[in-house]
Amino acid sequence: MSKNQTIQKIREELKANIDLEYKKSVQRFFKEHVKIYGVRTPVVRQISKKYFAQVKDLDKNKIFDLCEEFLKSGYGAEAIIAFDWAFRIKTQYKKSDFKIFESWLKKYVDNWGKCDDFCTHAFGEFLVQCTEFLPRLNAWTASKNRWLRRASAVILIYPIKQNKKFLKNIFKIADILLQDQDDLVQKGYGWLLKETSNLYQKQVFDYVMSRKNKMPRTALRYAIEKMPAKMKKQAMAK
Repeated sequence: MSKNQTIQKIREELKANIDLEYKKSVQRFFKEHVKIYGVRTPVVRQISKKYFAQVKDLDKNKIFDLCEEFLKSGYGAEAIIAFDWAFRIKTQYKKSDFKIFESWLKKYVDNWGKCDDFCTHAFGEFLVQCTEFLPRLNAWTASKNRWLRRASAVILIYPIKQNKKFLKNIFKIADILLQDQDDLVQKGYGWLLKETSNLYQKQVFDYVMSRKNKMPRTALRYAIEKMPAKMKKQAMAK
């Protein structure tokens, strides 16, 4: 099957699985307008898995080309497939792929759903394999693009589940983003701290306590969400 035939087949299957009730409800989760088919995420992932079996033996760059075609459409469901396929070929990652992944982040990520899906799977796994790119996150924190700033935090959720050595990077990024004015960036690094607290509760609690007077309440609430009631009360006390 040619590249265009593969994409056409997938798009036909997505259209055949539209759930109109779901389509009506999705937009309310986003501040910005999103392009949606209205296919539930588990169904999209099933379609993704089914068609990946037909392309998995292609050269990595050809798979990346297919991913980019999906991303160009702007549709959320097609982005899920693109990022899923990119993650499925993680054993083939090379340092040169950073340029491709970063370009996708800058060109095609235009809402929190795409940002989080990409960063907590494919791009997060890339960072685990190629830690020399960690300093590049600092540049993202200074971007005018809110999704790059959010990405600089959420991309570390995957690595911290693999290795404690990423703790220092997490607290460094949280410090840089600490007083970011964008609530979606605040929620991003707050979420990162929350996920980190599942493994390193004391370290995150100590971090929050030392900065709670400067940290926006939105980020603070996210960071302590999974902590015991006593810790939450201490953190929220003015």
